[in-house]
Amino acid sequence: MREVEVERFVAATPDALRRLLTPAALVEYEGSFVARGTRPDGDATVVTVAGGGLEFDLRVTETPDGWRYEQVGQQGPFDAMETAVTLEPANEGSRVRAVSRVSLGLPIPLVDRVAGWKRRGELRRLLDAVAEDA
Repeated sequence: MREVEVERFVAATPDALRRLLTPAALVEYEGSFVARGTRPDGDATVVTVAGGGLEFDLRVTETPDGWRYEQVGQQGPFDAMETAVTLEPANEGSRVRAVSRVSLGLPIPLVDRVAGWKRRGELRRLLDAVAEDA
């Protein structure tokens, strides 16, 4: 698996960001997929997403400091993908950090590096959009 991380200051408090960032909004802010629907699943929310000829589910769980989400099953673009988005109070705003681990599950070493590069771009779009809307 390849791990990528992005971090950004956002001029909104963690409480304000929690109100803004629903499970569907997290996915849509990344810019690659559109949320088609959500459904509860125990302590999580499953978001069905579509784009680029794919449709798959992401399981989103709220954590004490943000959210954690992961691709469910093998229908998505990755063999495995998990992401944590955390919020930390900072200078009358928030330090937002997104860390994702991705794997395409192929025996070619550079493939996971490319998947990580794509994922980093999605996480940057996520934080840019959050900062703009906050």
